[in-house]
Amino acid sequence: KADDLGAYKEWLDTQDCPDDLIFQFPKIKLRRPTYRYRGYLQQQIQAGEVAPSTAKRRMGTVVAFYRWLIDNNYFQPEYPPWEETQYRLIFKTREGVAVSKKGVSTDVSIRAPKSEDPFVGNIQDGGKLRPLTGKEQNWILEATKAKGNTECYLIQLFMLATGARIQTAGTLRLTHFTQPNPVYAKALTGDGQVFKLKAGPGTGIDTKHDKNIVLQVPRPVYELFHIYALSDRAKVRRDWFAAKHGEITAPYLFLTQQGNPYYLAKAEALHFNPNLDRRHDKTGQPVRQFLKDHVIPYVREHHDKHFHYRIHDLRASFGMNMTELLMELVRKEVITLSRARMIVKDLLWHESYATTDLYLDYRSQMEAIYQAVNGYGKQLQGWIDQAMKGMDVTDE
Repeated sequence: KADDLGAYKEWLDTQDCPDDLIFQFPKIKLRRPTYRYRGYLQQQIQAGEVAPSTAKRRMGTVVAFYRWLIDNNYFQPEYPPWEETQYRLIFKTREGVAVSKKGVSTDVSIRAPKSEDPFVGNIQDGGKLRPLTGKEQNWILEATKAKGNTECYLIQLFMLATGARIQTAGTLRLTHFTQPNPVYAKALTGDGQVFKLKAGPGTGIDTKHDKNIVLQVPRPVYELFHIYALSDRAKVRRDWFAAKHGEITAPYLFLTQQGNPYYLAKAEALHFNPNLDRRHDKTGQPVRQFLKDHVIPYVREHHDKHFHYRIHDLRASFGMNMTELLMELVRKEVITLSRARMIVKDLLWHESYATTDLYLDYRSQMEAIYQAVNGYGKQLQGWIDQAMKGMDVTDE
């Protein structure tokens, strides 16, 4: 919002008397700053200087800014900043219950129609996620190891092994991996063993929407994290944290070199900071920055110059790893398709089978898209060759 309002201020400063213009809403509609700014944004879209989605968001922020000024009686325009139209949306919930919702649109809003690229291969699971191939998963771990960042390596490994989100991996606690006699259970897939790690409210580990979940941590991963938890490297970082913030009852497992958490837990973010030395809450920025500055450039240099990924893609990668493993068992008639479907749903904590089915259908859908395009391409080439034969091409 600050960036959007800053962009609006920059535009105002290019106009005559910007301090007056911001509050001038004359009778002639197109002279009002909201309509003039909308026209400016549309020019930027046409010139390719901003994306339509960015322009839409900036205009929406400006509208919200003026709404706030008017609602709090800081300012009352002589004429309306825009014209409003009320509408009602009717839709059904996952449970099939019909729900209606009121909405308001303005004539200064900017449309940003979305066109989906079928070749991107995203899965809509709490956001657009792209499952990485087996090669790509090896590449990113290779790159992280080469750059010497043990913590980012283990965080990514945990996400690939359990399907956890960054907020969950970043708020793991020391006590979870220093138990003297951990109890292991049989894995849902294969013959291995897993440590069932509870996450959610009351556990110290954050989850999306504060959902209580159980992470199936493979035994080799748990034992590796146990070794790390007792290592000198981890202890030094905990000492740095204690020196800066004091001792806490449940120390974080992963801390940066400066002794800061990679992801600040919700409960601790609510605590007042008397020193006022926390510029912003940590929400995985150190990991994302490391990927941007080191992992992605390494992979592009050594493997694929067009490679790109985001940290949340690791969740989708775990989902696809498990799906492919289970579908192989279905083909061998070891388990039924409905059983595989149920296991994937449980492993990813989906509320609806509709999301789970996106994983089950992913590979076949992508193969169908490529087969359709390649098949049509051959037919199209035949038409082109036929047209070329019928042309009388000369230099005259």
